Amino acid sequence: MIEIKKVHKFFGKNHVLQGVDLTIKDGETLVIIGRSGCGKSVLLKHIVGTIEPDEGQILIDSVDVHMLTSKEQEQFRLRLGMLFQGAALFDSLTVRENVGFSLYEHTQLPDKTIEEKVREKLAMVGLYGVEHLMPASLSGGMQKRVGLARAICNEPKIILYDEPTTGLDPINADVINELILRMQEKLKVTSIVVTHDMKSAYKVANRIAMLYDGVIIGVGTPDEIKNTKNPTIAQFITGSAHGPITDKEQR
Repeated sequence: MIEIKKVHKFFGKNHVLQGVDLTIKDGETLVIIGRSGCGKSVLLKHIVGTIEPDEGQILIDSVDVHMLTSKEQEQFRLRLGMLFQGAALFDSLTVRENVGFSLYEHTQLPDKTIEEKVREKLAMVGLYGVEHLMPASLSGGMQKRVGLARAICNEPKIILYDEPTTGLDPINADVINELILRMQEKLKVTSIVVTHDMKSAYKVANRIAMLYDGVIIGVGTPDEIKNTKNPTIAQFITGSAHGPITDKEQR
C-alpha cells in the first residue's frame, strides 16, 4: 500500500529525516513510535503530500504522490483521512459542518446526502444528536471522536492518526484505541498511528516501527518490540532515564 523510500528532509541545517525506509502493508495498522520532535509528524505530512521530501520517494499504490498535479493531489487526498493531534476542529463551525467539511468543499453531493453521511459516521464513533453543537461545548474526548468522524467521512482507504491519545485521561484514551481497532475491522482501512504512548501502541498495532536519529531503527510486532534486544528501543519502550538515548544527549 505505502512505500517510503530513502526519504530525507532538512529544515535549515536540521536534518530531520535522514533516509527513512518503511513499508506499510495493505490493511494493517502500523504504529510509529519515537521521542517528541524526532520527526514522526513530519513523516505523516510527507505521506499526506503537504511536505515534499528533499530526497527519496513516497509511493502509494505504486504512485509517487509528489509527482501528481495539484488537481490529482486534491483527488488523492480524498482517499486519506487524518485525525490531527488535538482534534483540530474549526471553532466557528458546528459538528455537522466539521465532520462533513471535505464533502461540502470537494464534492457536489446534495446537503441532505452529506448530512446522512455525517450522522452515520458520528454513530460509528458513538456520538448521537450532537450535529448542531459547537466544538467548544464538547469534552476533549468527544472532540477527538468528532475529529475521527471527520477523518472517515470520505470513506478513505488510509487513515493517519497523529498522537491520537495525547491530552486524554486513561479512559478516554482507551475509547480512542477501541475506535482505531473498530475502524480497521469495519472499514478495512490501512492505518498509520504516530504516538509515544506505548500502552496505545501495543493495543492497536499490527506492527510497530521506531524512528530515531532520522531513520527507522526497528520494526516488529508488539511482542517482538516488547522483547527487543536493541538497547535504544528497549530504553524508549520502558521509559528508562538510563541508556543510549540519554548517553548520547549528554555527550
